[in-house]
Amino acid sequence: MTEPQQAVVTATYGHRMQLRLISGGDTVSARIKGRELRPVCGDRVLAKAIDNEPDWLIVDILPRSNELTRPNQRGKTEILAANLDFIAVACAAAPRPDWYIVDRYLCAAELMRLPSAVVFNKADLGTLDPEAEAELAVYRALNYDAIVCSARTALNLDRLEALLEGRVAIIVGQSGVGKSSLINAITRSEQRTASVSAGRGGEGRHTTVNSVMLAQALGGYIVDSPGVRDYAPAIANVAEVEFGFREIHSHGVNCRFANCRHRREPGCAVKAALESGDISERRFESYRRMLLLTEQQGRGRY
Repeated sequence: MTEPQQAVVTATYGHRMQLRLISGGDTVSARIKGRELRPVCGDRVLAKAIDNEPDWLIVDILPRSNELTRPNQRGKTEILAANLDFIAVACAAAPRPDWYIVDRYLCAAELMRLPSAVVFNKADLGTLDPEAEAELAVYRALNYDAIVCSARTALNLDRLEALLEGRVAIIVGQSGVGKSSLINAITRSEQRTASVSAGRGGEGRHTTVNSVMLAQALGGYIVDSPGVRDYAPAIANVAEVEFGFREIHSHGVNCRFANCRHRREPGCAVKAALESGDISERRFESYRRMLLLTEQQGRGRY
């Protein structure tokens, strides 16, 4: 074997990977050495060419700057992608937006200290309904970019591309909102397609079975991973939850007690802001649900 070279994992297919070599930019196929290594899309790795074989061998994973994670059904942390620069949370006119899912992804971005945005796709389906307009206004008031766009007609796609240009980004969100269509529009190709069938209540079911990193037309990369219907960030403890909600944290520093969870504690500045209308009741409910979910995760009940 040759000396190891640095590479980036650009696609995962079970135990097989596709790599982009840092030196020269060539794309090679690879497999993993042993069972301890678990590379994901976006990982920077060390790999060696195998003598007389087309494959390379991944021998090490370099330190990650961040990880997009979730707890799996066994209560362990599953890493979905690594070394991201931006998270775009997609929703759409159809299926009906689940704003709690949007908040869970935004919470993950905050805890990873990554910039993020809300992307409302399928604007070509008609006028934005008042509920969606109101929710997008809440995000804008919190200094999130909230872009109403259409992958089909290219409406406002330039605004989304300006946010993602030059970055390693991931587009996430509930199934059926057109994530793959957005990615194809941003990459200017049909590099990635996903078959979506209707589930209960009209929700789409994503059938993509691997993760892949695709080049943006304007520079940078998009990580496309399988749809996650019930995503929740893996949060270490309940004290961290409020850091995932900008408005909860900004008011929470004024609470009488440092360990206030903003439930029934006296002198709670968050509850006062909620009563005065400075905090959205719907966003506070997302915080409350995330708090409960984190407690359940800690007891192994997720």
